[in-house]
Amino acid sequence: MNLFKISWANLKDKKLNSFLSALLMTLGIGIISLLLLLNKQLDEQFRRNIKGIDMVVGAKGSPLQLILSSIYQIDSPTGNISLDEAQKIMRNPLVKTAIPLSMGDNYLSFRIVGTNPKYPKHFEANVSEGRLFEKAMEATIGAKVARITGLKVGDVFAGGHGFDNMDDVHGDKKYKVVGIFETNNSVIDQLILTDLSSVWAIHEHAETPGQGANVTDLLMDDDSTQTDDPSQEITSMLIKFRNPMGMVALPRFINENTKMQAASVAFEINRLFSMLGVGIDTLRAIALIIILIAGVSVFISLYNSLKERKYEMALMLSMGATRTKLFVMLLLEGIMLGVAGYVAGVLLSRVGLWLFSRAAESDYHYSFSDFSLLSEEIWLFGGAILIGILAAAIPSIGIYRINLSRTLAEE
Repeated sequence: MNLFKISWANLKDKKLNSFLSALLMTLGIGIISLLLLLNKQLDEQFRRNIKGIDMVVGAKGSPLQLILSSIYQIDSPTGNISLDEAQKIMRNPLVKTAIPLSMGDNYLSFRIVGTNPKYPKHFEANVSEGRLFEKAMEATIGAKVARITGLKVGDVFAGGHGFDNMDDVHGDKKYKVVGIFETNNSVIDQLILTDLSSVWAIHEHAETPGQGANVTDLLMDDDSTQTDDPSQEITSMLIKFRNPMGMVALPRFINENTKMQAASVAFEINRLFSMLGVGIDTLRAIALIIILIAGVSVFISLYNSLKERKYEMALMLSMGATRTKLFVMLLLEGIMLGVAGYVAGVLLSRVGLWLFSRAAESDYHYSFSDFSLLSEEIWLFGGAILIGILAAAIPSIGIYRINLSRTLAEE
C-alpha cells in the first residue's frame, strides 16, 4: 500500500477544499517570508550607509528628513546652510571628520552631489574606470548611473534642476564624466559626484575662492581656513566625532546657538525603525492569523473527509491495512498541504520582493536583489509542517474509533 499515492489521490478528490487550505497557508507563509526578506535587506541598506556617521548638520526642519536626504538621498533637503558657519563646526575639536554635501540637481533622476574626495573614501568606493573628479564641472559617476544612463568616461551631460525631472536643464554648463566607480552596494552606486565648486558655478553663486579655483582643497582638512565669500552655501555635513563627548555636547550647542540643525543618526534611524516596526508587527500578526485559519481549514476538511470516507476506511482495514497506517495516511495529507503552502508562499514572497525592488528602483534607485533562503525561513518550514500535522492529527484519531463490523454493515 503506497500511502503517499493514496494521500495525494484523496487531496485531488477534494480539489476545492485542498486548494483553499493551501491558498490560506500560502498567503500566511508568503507575508511572513516577505517581511523577513524586507526587514533583512532594509536593515542592511540602512546600516551600511550610516556606518561611520554620527551626526548630520543642515538647515532647520525635520531631523529625519535631514538624515534621509543627506545619507540615503531619498528625500528633499531641509534647505541650505552657510559654508562659513559650517566651517566653524568643522574646526571644532570634537569633530574628527566633516564631509560637506551640496545637492539640488539631477541627471535622469540620478542625484548630482557636490562634495570632496572624503565622501567616496568614507564609503570605500574605488574608481574602476578613469579617475576621481579634481576640478569644477568634472564628475565621477556610480556604477548604477553608468549602467542605466549609458554614460562613459569622456561623455558630457547637463543636469536638470531638482531631483526627479529634466524640465529645467542647465544646458549652458555641462559636466564631463572623468571616472566611474566600481559597484559598491552603497548609496555611491546611484550618485553623480562632483566638486562643490561645480554646484556653485551651476547655480551662479559668487566666484569661488582663488578666482574660480577648485574649492575641494579648502574643505579637505578639518582645520581648513575660512572661505573669502560668506554667501556660499552647502546643503549639509556628515560628521564623525573624535570621542563620545561630541555626541553629548555638540548637537545641543548647534541646535540652540546656530541657525543650523544637528540630527543624531542613530537616534533618528532607530525612531524610523520603531515606526516601521509597528506596521511590520501588525502585518506579521495578520499573517499568523491567516496561517492559523489555514490550519483550521485543514482540520475541518479532513474531519469532514473522514466522516464521508468511513466505509472506505473500514474496507481498507478489512483488507489488511492497520489503523496506524491509515492514521499516517491522513497525517500525510496535512503535511502535503503544509509543504505546498510553504513552497508556494516562499515563491510568492520572492515575487513580492521583486515587485517591491522594482518600485524602489524606479523611485529611489535602491534595489533589493537577494532572493536567497533565510535561516528564519527554515524555521518557518518547520512551523508549516507542524501546523499541517496538528490540523490532521485530531480528526485522524477518529480512525481508532471506527467500528469495523458496524460500518461495513451500515453500508
